[in-house]
Amino acid sequence: MIAIDLGSNSFRCIEYDCERKKFGKSFERIVKTADKMHETGVISDGAIERVVNALADADKALDFKNTTVVAVTTQAMRMARNADDALTQIQEQSGVSFNIIEADKEAYYTLIAVEARLQTLQIDSSHFVLIDVGGGSTEIIFYENGKMESKSFPIGIVTTAQICEEDRNIDSYLKEQFKDLVSYVDEYYKNRGKPSSFVATAGTPTTMAAYLLGMNYTNYDVDEINGYRLTLAGTQKSLDDLMEMSEEKRSEIVGVGRESLILAGIVIVQKLYAVLGFDEAIVIDDGVREGVAIDYCKKI
Repeated sequence: MIAIDLGSNSFRCIEYDCERKKFGKSFERIVKTADKMHETGVISDGAIERVVNALADADKALDFKNTTVVAVTTQAMRMARNADDALTQIQEQSGVSFNIIEADKEAYYTLIAVEARLQTLQIDSSHFVLIDVGGGSTEIIFYENGKMESKSFPIGIVTTAQICEEDRNIDSYLKEQFKDLVSYVDEYYKNRGKPSSFVATAGTPTTMAAYLLGMNYTNYDVDEINGYRLTLAGTQKSLDDLMEMSEEKRSEIVGVGRESLILAGIVIVQKLYAVLGFDEAIVIDDGVREGVAIDYCKKI
């Protein structure tokens, strides 16, 4: 089967063999689904076109025709006033039907994928906190001995970058946006204690890990990324180095479409280190798309 995750910034799909429980070829592209949504409240015609083009290229690479395709989409489509119309257009032009999933389902898919990877890497997964910083939202997921607790917050890389590029200081903007998140974490720590480990997934932490390992967007090696220990000092080095680069040079490192967003993403991740009280995170590449695949195969 093929699992597809259309996020607020990225489009990601991957092959999965249900019998062998093995992932195969994958495809990713920055499509900026949530571009300018903070101003318009709708998915733009340009974003729809980028998604359709990504689906066409993914079809060429993975061949959708001879297998089951399960496609989900998250925060941007949850928020957009024209979500139904946008998804209808995408289906008519690509043949792929997307299901809008709620935040708790998004967190569940991410968790089961990350937990499976931690077990494969033989990393203790009895009690951890997981962050998933996306284009339109940030999920905080606590996991302890088989029990999950999560909450989604409207803190996204795309919206933060675009709002702060226009007329807002990013630190003051995020301080305001983080109030509910801080309260949620404080309440969990008060009732359940601090988790033993901190795990980070999604494009910003994996991009920082890749950069610090000497990789760029074209030679990204997922096996090197999974399990990488990203220190807070490493995030600062990534931020400092990337800020000094031209956008052209930065795009070579982080991928076209991420060059104007990665800095906001790093600042958000750094603030999460501070709120959660860790100076090191375990980076995992797996996310929603892998969770969709694992869940689908369990059900069949």
